[in-house]
Parts: sequence; structure tokens; C-alpha cells
Amino acid sequence: MVTPGNRPFFTEESSSDVVLARSGPDADPRVKQIMESVVRHLHAIVKETEPSQAEWMKAIQFLTDTGKLCSEWRQEFILLSDALGVSMLVEAVNNRKPAGATEATVLGPFFVPNSPHYENGANICLDGKGEPLWVSGRVLDMGRRPIAGATLDVWQASPEGFYDVQEPDAQPANNLRGRFTADAEGRFSFRSAYPRHYPIPHDGTVGKMLKSLDRQPNRPAHVHFLVRAPGFRSLTTHLFTPDCPWLRDDAVFGVKESLVAAFRKSSDAARAGALGLPTPFWEVAWDFVLSPE
Repeated sequence: MVTPGNRPFFTEESSSDVVLARSGPDADPRVKQIMESVVRHLHAIVKETEPSQAEWMKAIQFLTDTGKLCSEWRQEFILLSDALGVSMLVEAVNNRKPAGATEATVLGPFFVPNSPHYENGANICLDGKGEPLWVSGRVLDMGRRPIAGATLDVWQASPEGFYDVQEPDAQPANNLRGRFTADAEGRFSFRSAYPRHYPIPHDGTVGKMLKSLDRQPNRPAHVHFLVRAPGFRSLTTHLFTPDCPWLRDDAVFGVKESLVAAFRKSSDAARAGALGLPTPFWEVAWDFVLSPE
């Protein structure tokens, strides 16, 4: 038994073992399990890369600066997790779904809870900018049966590549975001604007990291969805446009091939009139398939 009087001294060779031996008998089992892995991997990284004192202080300053950038509307640590692919990995580990269920992807830093609730067919493009887009589809269970009453939070960037919360003085509040409820047949629909690719915020620590690694900051064009229904696992996902040049170089690794949707441009004046849209307009139809809780 290790006691305060006989704990081993710290050495380079035994560093992680010495640190882990300090955990007491009443340690939280899950915290202990996670921290054992964290400590072993961190110590292994230091031994492999042998950072100088100046380099280690630079790493600490990087994390300090990252924290200082966080605010109500900006979460630089989420952005860092995204850019390192960790957010997508956590998403994958926690969303192993049966074949046929819609795949999940990252939430991203620009989700805002309690967006305005609209009736199906409403227009979420409050400033009228961009090419008009009609989005429709269904929410289904694994047997392709409709899930009545499912809720869908939707949000996207503007045609200039910014979310409303990034431009509070330039965009109306809640521009290009809203919440919808699927009808008795599981159907939903809304009007929006054709999405555009955009860079993740790269004026902070994450941007400096990307530049040092010769990586680009762009995300491919997409519309976000958060789909929920009682008795089913909530689904966080995107629909990506097929024509975007950044599909295979997403800065946050969020693209899955199954989520690249068929966005089609239409010049059907009669249909445009029925939907309350000008001609031409874009259209995408998609069925979200939820897995059981």
C-alpha cells in the first residue's frame, strides 16, 4: 500500500506511474479511468517530442489565450476541439447507429437554443439575401414510418458566410434559424437561402494553429439540423451541397458522404408561385431517419 511516507519519487522513467499512484481510494472511478489515460498519453507525448521550457510555456499560453477568447457567442475551445477532429470522434463514438439511420455530425459553435418556432413553409431568411431555397422532407423511424410531432432546429450561415450571432449589427436577430414541428405524416418544410461555404473564425488561437500547420479554415456549404422526438435518439447533422469545393477538406472534418444532398435549381414558375418563391429557386428534399433511444 502506498502511503504519504512511502510514495515513490518522481523520475523521468516512472513519471506517469508516480502521478497515477497519488489517486486515493475514494477517487471517482470514471474520473480516475479517464485521467489515467490522459496522464499516460500526455507524459508519452512529452517524452516523444521533448519540448523545451519555452515551447511548453508557449503551449500553456496558447490554452490561456484560447480561454480568454471564449464568450457568450464564441467558444474557442469548441472550435479547437472541432479543428483537431476530436468533436467528430466524440460524435462518432456516441452515435454508433444501425444501418439506415441518418448519420450525425458536429453541432458546431453557432447553435442557439430556443430559436423562434415557425409553421411549416415559413421563411427563415429574414433579410431576403441570397438565392431562395425550399427545404422539405420527412422525419421517419427505422421502419420508414412517420414520426409525428418531431421537432427540427435548423440554422445556417448567410450567403456572405456568417451566422447571425457573428454579425448582430448586420443581420436580423435569428436570421436563417428557426424551429419546426413535423406534421402527422412526419413532414416539414421551410424557405431559406442557398448556403455558402465559410471560414471558421480564424482570427484567434485556432486560426494561428491552422496557419502553422498550413491548413485552410473553410467549412463546406451546409444547413444544420437538430432533430428530436420522444423515444428516439436526438440527431445532430448537416445537409451539404454537392457543388462545394471544400467537401473533402472540411476544416472540422464534419462531412460524411451520406449527408451530401441533391440540391437542385428549378425554373418551374408554377411551383415557385405555389411555394411563394421567385424563379429560379433551389430545392432540396431529405428524409431524416431516427434510431430508437
